[in-house]
Amino acid sequence: MSIRVNFIDPQGHTVEADGEVGENLLRLGQAKGLPLEGTCEGQMACSTCHVIVDPEWFGKLPGASDEEEDMLDFAAGVKRTSRLSCQIELTQELDGLTVTVPAEAHDMQRM
Repeated sequence: MSIRVNFIDPQGHTVEADGEVGENLLRLGQAKGLPLEGTCEGQMACSTCHVIVDPEWFGKLPGASDEEEDMLDFAAGVKRTSRLSCQIELTQELDGLTVTVPAEAHDMQRM
């Protein structure tokens, strides 16, 4: 089953992406060309994949671990609904998920 995710890019444009159950949100965003660097390749050792989850969807995600919360302390533009995209696995319940890539996001690998 395909899961629709709506990314809001740093310029405010909506980028629609279709992923599969079990797929990682970081990888889906990178495949669509969004500036989600993911320097640590999903090992939760950086905050370069930080996204802001739409408040409507935030409560539908599993809670962040203490390690993820610690990494978010280093992210630029953190909000109450911030998460690391490498820690969000797509499920059927997340069909329609909307996340924003913060304006402070830069993928140094693409520059």
